[in-house]
Amino acid sequence: MASASKSDLLRQIPSVDELLRQPRMAALAARIDRELLLEITRAALTDLRARLSAEADDTHGRRTIILPLDPAVLQNEIANAVEQILAQSLQPVINATGVILHTNLGRAPLTEAAVEEFRRTATQYSNLEYDLEAGARGKRDVHTAQLLDRLTGAEAAVVVNNCAAAVLLVLAALARDGEVLVSRGELIEIGDGFRIPEIMAQSGATLREVGTTNRTRLADYESAITEKTRVLLRVHPSNFQITGFTDKPSLTELAALASRSNLPLVEDLGSGCLVDLSTYGIVEPLVRHSIEAGAHIVMFSGDKLLGGPQAGIIAGKNDLVAKIRRHPLFRALRVDKLTIAALEATLGAYLRAAYDEIPALRMIRLTADDIKHRAENLLRELTHEIPLGKSEGASGVKLDLVDGESLVGGGSTPAQSLPTKLIHIASNRYSAAQLEQRLRRAPAGVSVIARVESDALVLDLRTVLPGQEPALVQSIAAALR
Repeated sequence: MASASKSDLLRQIPSVDELLRQPRMAALAARIDRELLLEITRAALTDLRARLSAEADDTHGRRTIILPLDPAVLQNEIANAVEQILAQSLQPVINATGVILHTNLGRAPLTEAAVEEFRRTATQYSNLEYDLEAGARGKRDVHTAQLLDRLTGAEAAVVVNNCAAAVLLVLAALARDGEVLVSRGELIEIGDGFRIPEIMAQSGATLREVGTTNRTRLADYESAITEKTRVLLRVHPSNFQITGFTDKPSLTELAALASRSNLPLVEDLGSGCLVDLSTYGIVEPLVRHSIEAGAHIVMFSGDKLLGGPQAGIIAGKNDLVAKIRRHPLFRALRVDKLTIAALEATLGAYLRAAYDEIPALRMIRLTADDIKHRAENLLRELTHEIPLGKSEGASGVKLDLVDGESLVGGGSTPAQSLPTKLIHIASNRYSAAQLEQRLRRAPAGVSVIARVESDALVLDLRTVLPGQEPALVQSIAAALR
C-alpha cells in the first residue's frame, strides 16, 4: 500500500455527514439517538486526527510512512463505541468465591417469589399508598409492618433504604442535640468507611464513650447518664471479635437500666438474623431475642442474613417508631415499591418456614457432602468439554477436590465459617492469577468470580446457583483453552 504525507492523509478523513451516509452508519442511526451518534462520530474523528498528528510528529528527524486511511476501520471504531455505550454495565456474574453475602457482588440473591413480585408490581399500578378498604390515602409501611411484627415480636416497624440510613434516622429522631452512650468496644467501622461515630455526628447527636475497648460494665453506662443523655446505644460488632479479657453487660441489664433512667435502648444488630442458624454452625443474635430482652428499637439490614433486598429495618415500640416515622429524614430515606415487594415476598417465605426458597439461607444450610456431590458432577461435565482428568495429563491441567471453608460475609459472623468442598484448578499454560482473570473477563460470555489460593484457582460451589452450573462449566473450559 502506498505511503502518503500527513496533510494528504488528514484530507482523506471524511466529514461527519459523509460518514453518516454510509450504510453501516445509517444502520446505527436507526438504533440510537442521532445526537448521540453525532457525538460519538465527532469524538472518533477528533481522536483519529490527534493520533495521525502524534504519529507524524514523533519521528525524531526520520521520514514518516503513514498508510492511507481505511474507512472501514473508522466505521468499526464508531460501531464498537456505540455497542459499548449500549451494553448493560450492571450484569449477572457467577459467584464461585464461597462468600455468601458478598458485598461487592450484591449481597443476598433474591427469592424467585421476590422477582415475580418485582414484575407484578413494576408493570402495573398498585395500592402502594392507597387503603383499598377505606378508599383513601394509606401508608406504604403497612405492606411489611405486620409481617415484621410477627417475625420479630415488635409492636411496629418501618423500612428505609439501608441500615446506615436506619442508624442516621433513629439517632436524628431520638437524640438530636443530646448525648448517646455507647461502649468504646462498639465504635465500629464496616465496609467502605462507614463509621458509627461519623453517622452519629451527622444525626446531630453527641457521642459519649463509656468503658474501654475490651471491658465495659453496666456501672460505666450508669455513671455517664446526665440530663443530656437521650439514648443508650448497643452496636453488634458484626465484622470483628474481641476475645480474651473482655466484659460487657447483657442486653437485659442494659434494658433495665434504660427503663430506670427513662431512656430508650437502641440496638444496631447489623445483619438481621430472624431464625436460629446454630445447627449449621452460624451463631448470630436473633432480632426477636433483642426485642424480648427489652430493646426499645432494633435496627438491621434486609440484604444480609435476612436474605432480602437492600433495606434498613427499624422495629420496636409503637410510640418510638411513630416518632421516627414523623421525622423529615424518613421521607428522604424511605424505600420504593420494588423494595417493598421484594421484602414482602422474602418475609412471606419466613412465615411459611420455606427457608430453602431464600437463596442465602439455602446456601448456609448446604452440607459439605451436598457440595461435594455437586462438585463431582461438575467435574464430570467439564471432562466432556476439554480433555481433563483428576491428575495432571497431556492437557497440562490438574483438578483436585479438597476440604475448605465458606464464609457468610456481608459484615456478618466474624470468625465463623462453614465446611465445604473446594475445586482446585492448576494449569501449566496459565498461572492461577491468569486463570482468575480469564474467568472474570468472561471468555464464554458469563463472568465468574473465583479466588486464588496456594498457586491454584479455587471454586466453591456453595455460592453458585444450581441453574448457573452449565454456564460455569462453559466458562471454565473456555478459560483453560
